[in-house]
Amino acid sequence: MFTGIVAHVGTIIEAKPLQNGKRLIVDCGAWDVADVGLGDSIMHNGCCLTVVAIYGNTLAYDVSAHTLELTVGLNQNGIVNLEKSLRLSDRLGGHLVTGHIDCVGLVTQWRNIAESWFLEVDVPAAQSRYIARKGSVCVSGVSLTVNAVEGTKFQCNIIPHTFENTAFKTMREGDGVNIEVDLMARYAERMLVPPTA
Repeated sequence: MFTGIVAHVGTIIEAKPLQNGKRLIVDCGAWDVADVGLGDSIMHNGCCLTVVAIYGNTLAYDVSAHTLELTVGLNQNGIVNLEKSLRLSDRLGGHLVTGHIDCVGLVTQWRNIAESWFLEVDVPAAQSRYIARKGSVCVSGVSLTVNAVEGTKFQCNIIPHTFENTAFKTMREGDGVNIEVDLMARYAERMLVPPTA
Protein backbone atom coordinates (compact mmCIF):
# COMPACT_ATOMS: atom_id res chain seq x y z
CA MET A 1 0.00 0.00 0.00
CA PHE A 2 1.02 3.60 -0.65
CA THR A 3 -0.28 7.09 0.10
CA GLY A 4 0.19 8.93 -3.20
CA ILE A 5 2.61 11.36 -1.57
CA VAL A 6 5.61 11.38 -3.90
CA ALA A 7 8.90 11.05 -2.00
CA HIS A 8 11.30 11.63 -4.88
CA VAL A 9 11.55 11.96 -8.65
CA GLY A 10 13.85 9.32 -10.12
CA THR A 11 15.02 8.63 -13.66
CA ILE A 12 14.60 5.49 -15.76
CA ILE A 13 18.05 5.32 -17.30
CA GLU A 14 17.56 2.04 -19.13
CA ALA A 15 14.62 -0.11 -20.25
CA LYS A 16 16.13 -3.42 -21.36
CA PRO A 17 13.87 -5.74 -23.38
CA LEU A 18 13.11 -9.10 -21.76
CA GLN A 19 11.39 -12.09 -23.32
CA ASN A 20 8.05 -10.95 -21.85
CA GLY A 21 8.51 -7.35 -20.76
CA LYS A 22 11.35 -5.06 -19.77
CA ARG A 23 13.91 -4.63 -17.02
CA LEU A 24 13.89 -1.06 -15.78
CA ILE A 25 17.03 0.49 -14.30
CA VAL A 26 16.07 3.50 -12.17
CA ASP A 27 18.53 6.06 -10.84
CA CYS A 28 17.16 7.29 -7.50
CA GLY A 29 19.62 10.20 -7.30
CA ALA A 30 19.83 11.67 -3.78
CA TRP A 31 16.88 9.62 -2.50
CA ASP A 32 17.90 7.46 0.46
CA VAL A 33 17.31 3.81 -0.47
CA ALA A 34 19.51 2.32 2.26
CA ASP A 35 16.41 0.71 3.79
CA VAL A 36 15.26 -0.83 0.48
CA GLY A 37 15.83 -4.56 0.02
CA LEU A 38 15.31 -7.15 -2.68
CA GLY A 39 11.61 -7.91 -3.03
CA ASP A 40 10.49 -4.53 -1.67
CA SER A 41 7.70 -2.63 -3.40
CA ILE A 42 8.31 0.84 -4.83
CA MET A 43 5.65 2.84 -6.66
CA HIS A 44 6.68 4.30 -10.04
CA ASN A 45 4.25 6.75 -11.61
CA GLY A 46 1.49 5.03 -9.67
CA CYS A 47 2.50 1.45 -10.50
CA CYS A 48 3.78 -0.90 -7.78
CA LEU A 49 7.03 -2.62 -8.87
CA THR A 50 9.21 -5.18 -7.09
CA VAL A 51 12.93 -4.53 -6.59
CA VAL A 52 14.95 -7.32 -8.26
CA ALA A 53 18.46 -5.82 -8.01
CA ILE A 54 20.20 -3.00 -6.16
CA TYR A 55 23.31 -1.14 -7.33
CA GLY A 56 23.92 1.59 -4.77
CA ASN A 57 21.26 4.22 -5.44
CA THR A 58 20.15 2.52 -8.64
CA LEU A 59 17.32 -0.02 -8.48
CA ALA A 60 16.18 -2.60 -11.03
CA TYR A 61 12.70 -3.99 -11.71
CA ASP A 62 11.27 -6.57 -14.09
CA VAL A 63 8.04 -5.31 -15.65
CA SER A 64 5.74 -7.72 -17.48
CA ALA A 65 4.39 -7.03 -20.96
CA HIS A 66 0.89 -7.04 -19.43
CA THR A 67 1.80 -4.21 -17.03
CA LEU A 68 3.45 -2.24 -19.84
CA GLU A 69 0.26 -2.53 -21.91
CA LEU A 70 -1.84 -1.07 -19.08
CA THR A 71 0.44 1.84 -18.12
CA VAL A 72 2.38 4.76 -19.57
CA GLY A 73 5.86 6.03 -18.75
CA LEU A 74 7.41 2.70 -17.79
CA ASN A 75 8.70 1.46 -21.14
CA GLN A 76 11.35 4.09 -21.90
CA ASN A 77 13.87 6.44 -20.33
CA GLY A 78 12.42 9.38 -18.44
CA ILE A 79 11.58 10.75 -15.01
CA VAL A 80 9.18 8.95 -12.67
CA ASN A 81 7.44 9.69 -9.37
CA LEU A 82 8.71 7.39 -6.61
CA GLU A 83 7.27 6.31 -3.26
CA LYS A 84 8.24 3.50 -0.87
CA SER A 85 5.48 1.24 0.41
CA LEU A 86 3.53 2.38 3.45
CA ARG A 87 4.42 1.11 6.92
CA LEU A 88 1.61 0.74 9.47
CA SER A 89 3.25 3.42 11.64
CA ASP A 90 3.42 5.99 8.80
CA ARG A 91 1.19 9.02 8.44
CA LEU A 92 -1.41 8.74 5.72
CA GLY A 93 -0.91 12.12 4.06
CA GLY A 94 -2.74 11.30 0.83
CA HIS A 95 -5.16 8.37 0.55
CA LEU A 96 -4.86 4.58 0.41
CA VAL A 97 -3.29 3.63 -2.92
CA THR A 98 -2.57 0.05 -4.02
CA GLY A 99 -0.24 0.74 -6.93
CA HIS A 100 -2.54 -1.21 -9.28
CA ILE A 101 -3.34 0.93 -12.31
CA ASP A 102 -7.00 0.98 -13.38
CA CYS A 103 -6.56 2.77 -16.69
CA VAL A 104 -4.59 5.34 -18.64
CA GLY A 105 -6.15 8.80 -18.75
CA LEU A 106 -5.53 11.56 -21.29
CA VAL A 107 -4.48 15.05 -20.17
CA THR A 108 -6.96 17.31 -21.97
CA GLN A 109 -6.08 20.55 -20.16
CA TRP A 110 -2.91 21.54 -18.33
CA ARG A 111 -2.32 25.22 -17.69
CA ASN A 112 -0.90 27.62 -15.15
CA ILE A 113 -3.44 29.66 -13.19
CA ALA A 114 -1.78 32.23 -10.90
CA GLU A 115 0.36 30.17 -8.49
CA SER A 116 -1.31 26.84 -9.26
CA TRP A 117 -1.87 24.53 -12.22
CA PHE A 118 -5.21 23.38 -13.63
CA LEU A 119 -5.35 19.70 -14.65
CA GLU A 120 -8.14 18.01 -16.57
CA VAL A 121 -7.98 14.30 -17.39
CA ASP A 122 -10.31 12.23 -19.57
CA VAL A 123 -10.70 8.60 -18.48
CA PRO A 124 -12.62 5.64 -19.97
CA ALA A 125 -16.30 5.56 -19.00
CA ALA A 126 -15.83 2.28 -17.11
CA GLN A 127 -13.51 4.03 -14.64
CA SER A 128 -15.06 7.51 -14.64
CA ARG A 129 -17.98 6.34 -12.48
CA TYR A 130 -15.57 5.75 -9.60
CA ILE A 131 -14.36 9.36 -9.61
CA ALA A 132 -16.39 11.84 -7.56
CA ARG A 133 -16.21 15.54 -6.74
CA LYS A 134 -14.17 16.07 -3.53
CA GLY A 135 -13.07 12.44 -3.71
CA SER A 136 -9.54 11.12 -4.16
CA VAL A 137 -7.80 9.90 -7.30
CA CYS A 138 -4.19 8.86 -7.93
CA VAL A 139 -2.65 10.38 -11.08
CA SER A 140 0.75 8.90 -12.01
CA GLY A 141 1.43 8.19 -8.35
CA VAL A 142 0.17 11.52 -6.98
CA SER A 143 -2.80 11.63 -4.60
CA LEU A 144 -5.14 14.40 -5.73
CA THR A 145 -8.50 15.80 -4.65
CA VAL A 146 -11.06 15.97 -7.44
CA ASN A 147 -12.49 19.49 -7.83
CA ALA A 148 -15.07 18.70 -10.52
CA VAL A 149 -16.33 15.89 -12.73
CA GLU A 150 -17.88 16.50 -16.15
CA GLY A 151 -18.84 13.33 -18.00
CA THR A 152 -15.70 11.22 -18.27
CA LYS A 153 -13.41 14.14 -17.41
CA PHE A 154 -12.25 15.20 -13.97
CA GLN A 155 -10.43 18.34 -12.86
CA CYS A 156 -7.84 18.95 -10.13
CA ASN A 157 -5.77 21.84 -8.83
CA ILE A 158 -2.02 21.28 -8.56
CA ILE A 159 -0.31 23.43 -5.93
CA PRO A 160 3.24 24.76 -6.51
CA HIS A 161 4.82 22.26 -4.09
CA THR A 162 3.34 19.30 -5.97
CA PHE A 163 4.33 20.80 -9.33
CA GLU A 164 7.95 21.35 -8.24
CA ASN A 165 8.42 17.99 -6.49
CA THR A 166 6.87 15.56 -8.95
CA ALA A 167 7.20 14.58 -12.60
CA PHE A 168 4.22 16.88 -13.28
CA LYS A 169 6.69 19.61 -14.18
CA THR A 170 7.32 17.81 -17.50
CA MET A 171 3.65 17.07 -18.22
CA ARG A 172 1.99 18.36 -21.41
CA GLU A 173 -1.54 18.37 -22.81
CA GLY A 174 -2.06 15.16 -24.76
CA ASP A 175 0.08 13.08 -22.40
CA GLY A 176 -1.16 9.81 -20.97
CA VAL A 177 -1.25 9.41 -17.17
CA ASN A 178 -1.66 6.34 -15.00
CA ILE A 179 -4.93 6.40 -13.07
CA GLU A 180 -5.91 4.51 -9.93
CA VAL A 181 -9.40 5.20 -8.65
CA ASP A 182 -10.22 5.35 -4.95
CA LEU A 183 -10.12 1.89 -3.39
CA MET A 184 -13.22 2.70 -1.31
CA ALA A 185 -15.29 3.32 -4.46
CA ARG A 186 -14.48 -0.12 -5.84
CA TYR A 187 -15.46 -1.84 -2.59
CA ALA A 188 -18.65 0.21 -2.29
CA GLU A 189 -19.72 -0.93 -5.76
CA ARG A 190 -18.88 -4.55 -4.96
CA MET A 191 -21.04 -4.46 -1.83
CA LEU A 192 -23.98 -2.92 -3.71
CA VAL A 193 -23.94 -5.36 -6.62
CA PRO A 194 -24.98 -8.90 -5.63
CA PRO A 195 -22.72 -11.66 -6.98
CA THR A 196 -24.06 -13.83 -9.78
CA ALA A 197 -23.95 -17.60 -9.58
